[in-house]
Amino acid sequence: MAKQSWISNYEAYVETILDKYQVPGAAIGVKKDGEVIYERGFGKRNVEEKLEVNEDTIFGIASITKSFTGVAIMQLQERGELSVEDKVVTYLPELNLSNKKHTEQVTIHHLLTHTAGLPPLPTLYHAMRRTMENDSSVSLEQMERVKSHESIETYDELMSFIGQLDLELLGKPGEEFSYSNDSYALLGAIIERVSGVSYDVYVTENILKPVGMVNSTFKIDEVLQSDNVTTIYASDEKDGEKEVYASETWWDSHAMCAGGFLRSTLKDMLRYSEIYRNQGKVGESRIITPESVQEMIHPHVPFQDNKYYGYGLMITPHYNGGTLVEHGGSLKGVSSNMGVVPEKGLACVVLNNLAGVPAAKLMVAGFNAVQDIEPETPLVTFSDYEISEVDLDQYVGSYKSGEGAEITITKEEGELYYKSEGQPIQMRPVGNHLFTIEISESESPIRFLFDEQGEVRGLFHGVRQILKALEVEEVEAN
Repeated sequence: MAKQSWISNYEAYVETILDKYQVPGAAIGVKKDGEVIYERGFGKRNVEEKLEVNEDTIFGIASITKSFTGVAIMQLQERGELSVEDKVVTYLPELNLSNKKHTEQVTIHHLLTHTAGLPPLPTLYHAMRRTMENDSSVSLEQMERVKSHESIETYDELMSFIGQLDLELLGKPGEEFSYSNDSYALLGAIIERVSGVSYDVYVTENILKPVGMVNSTFKIDEVLQSDNVTTIYASDEKDGEKEVYASETWWDSHAMCAGGFLRSTLKDMLRYSEIYRNQGKVGESRIITPESVQEMIHPHVPFQDNKYYGYGLMITPHYNGGTLVEHGGSLKGVSSNMGVVPEKGLACVVLNNLAGVPAAKLMVAGFNAVQDIEPETPLVTFSDYEISEVDLDQYVGSYKSGEGAEITITKEEGELYYKSEGQPIQMRPVGNHLFTIEISESESPIRFLFDEQGEVRGLFHGVRQILKALEVEEVEAN
C-alpha cells in the first residue's frame, strides 16, 4: 500500500473513533526503523480557546509509566545494586501483606509481573486524595471512597495502609496474576531506597534525560506552567446524552508515582519507544542492555490466550508474524497507548485528553494500516462455544474489588448479562468458563475463576481478578 493510501485509510478510521467518543484532542504517531513516518495532532488541546494539538503537546500517559519503572529496575540490576530475584523485604522490611511467610516470599520479579498475590486494593484513591477532593468532576460515590481514609502521601504511609488491610491474598507468590498498581508503587519505593534519590528524580536523570525526553515530567507544577499542555476533559451522562467538558484538575500522587503519573508528549514517547525496537539504545545513548530489554519483553506470565505480561509491558507473541510489545494507560483526562513490534521495526503512540477512549484499538489500527491490513482488524477473535442454560447459573452473582469495581452478572432468557456502569451487556460464551462482551470497539474477554471446591470465586476482567461478593437473585424474563 502506498504511503498516502495507508495514511488516508488509517486517518479515516481514527477520525471515526475520535468522533464517536467525542475526544477533544489526540496525538498519534508511527515510526518505522527509527524514523517517524506519521505524526499528527487531531482536534484541540483546548476546545474553548481553539488551541491545536502537536507533537510537543503534553498529555498524561498514566500506566505506561510502569514501563519506565521496569527500565529503572533493569538499570539497577545491571549495576549490581539489586536483582529481580531479590526478596522485596530486603529493601522494604516493614512491608506486611497480612501473612508473614507470604510477604517474605515475594520477590521484585513478582511485583514486576503482578504475581505477588495482591488483589485490587483501594490505595490509589487515597493516594490521589489531595488532588481529587477539590475536583468537581469527582462523583459523590468516588468522593466517599476517597475520604474514607486519610491521604496517603509517602511510601511509609502506603505500606502502613496495606499492612492494616484484611487482605484476601489470591494465591502464593508467582501463582496468580492480577494487575496491581500497589505492586508498582512498591517498586517505586525500592528504586528510591536503592538509588538514594526519589523515584521521579531517578527516572528523570537516568531515563528521561538520556533518551532526550525534554518535555516529559512528573512535576505537576511544570505541567501546568507549560505553554503547550493539553487541557484535560471529563464526561457525564445527562438525559442519556454524553457531555464532555474541560476539567482542569490533574489527579496526582507521590506514593503511587511509579504506577502512572508521568506526563509526556508524542515526540518524547516515540523517542522512548526506541528502547524496545533498538535493543536498549536511543540514538547513541545506551539506556539498558539488550539482555535487559529481552527480560522486559519476555512473556513471563500468561493472562489470556496469546497475551502475557513482561516487566511493565504486555506481550502478544503472535501478531502478524511479529511480537507486539505494548502498554496502555487510563486516568482522568487520559487514554494512552504505546506499542512496538521489534521484528518489524514498528512503533506507534496514541495520546488522548479524555478517559474511556479505545487507545489500544487506535494503536493496533496504526500497525494494521501500515502493514496493508484493514485498520479495524481485531488483535484477537473468538469463536462461539456451546454451553447449557443450567451451567450459566453458577456465574450469576455480584463481584467487587477494592479499587471500586462493582459488577453484576445476571441471567435473562437463557443469556448472561454483564452490568458495571450503564446498560447491561450481553455476554457471548467463547470457551470453557470464558465469555466476551463488546466494549471499547473490541471483544473483551471475561474468565470465571474457581476455588478448590469447584465454586466460582471470582472473575478475571480488565487484567484484574475481581472476587465474588454477595449472591444476587437470579433475574428471569417474564
